Amino acid sequence: KKPFFHVLPGSDALTFGMLGCDYHCGYCQNWVTSQMLRDPNAFAPPRVCTPKQLVDLAIEHGAPVVASSYNEPLITSEWAVAIFHEARQRGLRCAYVSNGNGTPQVLDFIRPYVDAYKVDLKTFNPKHYRELGGVMENVLDTIRMLKQRAFWVEIVTLIVPGFSDDPDELKQMAEFLAGVDPLMPWHVTAFHPDYKMTEGYRQTTAQDLLGVVEIGRAAGLKYIYAGNLPGQVGEWENTRCHHCNATLIERYGFFVKRNRIGADGLCPQCHTPIPGIWGKSSGHGDGRVRPLL
Repeated sequence: KKPFFHVLPGSDALTFGMLGCDYHCGYCQNWVTSQMLRDPNAFAPPRVCTPKQLVDLAIEHGAPVVASSYNEPLITSEWAVAIFHEARQRGLRCAYVSNGNGTPQVLDFIRPYVDAYKVDLKTFNPKHYRELGGVMENVLDTIRMLKQRAFWVEIVTLIVPGFSDDPDELKQMAEFLAGVDPLMPWHVTAFHPDYKMTEGYRQTTAQDLLGVVEIGRAAGLKYIYAGNLPGQVGEWENTRCHHCNATLIERYGFFVKRNRIGADGLCPQCHTPIPGIWGKSSGHGDGRVRPLL
């Protein structure tokens, strides 16, 4: 259930996590691991596991991807790289699910091992970012640096009513993303009350998400997805060719109902290269990391 719609659609990913995060989001759904070093109510006893054992488990279950998530992977990059080194030696893809609070040094360190990188762009309000423990401009810089280093990047924004749903801020966010790359996927996802944000907060509706989709379209983004509300957002769970608009992948939530994109990464109707990672092996020469046109 990784938020990568352009990476081996329908495939399984073995996901591991560690402890701690440099943010303290009040709505974190993984707070028992991410906040364990900060919140006395968060308790997730670690399990001893070697990189080889994790990769063996992925191969045993037929998962072509190994991903670091559940806490902030950037702060435990040394151990993630130890796992990813083993995974890539055995032909697996590797991914980060991250808040994007990176530096040039850490991105250079992980680049030989990480294929796909998801960034949570939480808001376009600097004050709100500070409330979460971050600096917005640092995340924007990370997105730029990831693209410069040719990571495959997808962006996720959780639409929290009253916190990250301001139309003007979302317009600025969409325009920023389109300025970086209009073919970079943007997932706008529904919030449900969790952790410290349970009372006084409502769930995101399908109509909320569809309104944000229109903001993204107006900014020129070509791959926008509305998530966390399966079957309620019409075609915005699906992948369509940015050139001919043919439906290429039909989804219900994270379930892939139909996938017309082959390992060559081409639209079967107009033969336009679809940006993403469509080949399973991490070996050289078959990556199918399609350039963005």
